[in-house]
Amino acid sequence: MKEGIHPEYKTTVIRCSCGATWETRSTKDNINVEVCSKCHPYYTGKQKMVDTGGRVERFNKRFGLKK
Repeated sequence: MKEGIHPEYKTTVIRCSCGATWETRSTKDNINVEVCSKCHPYYTGKQKMVDTGGRVERFNKRFGLKK
């Protein structure tokens, strides 16, 4: 195998917006995620709306029924 062409893997911390963290190895220093398996509605069984940036309102404004 050629030397110097493979990325350097290092220990990194993945942080979720809910506060959960775990360590893994990656080529990136730190990874931030919005949803993980501890807070995702599919895994927790809780239904909560995840609307980023008002996309639902924008969709309803464009394609929704007019009142």
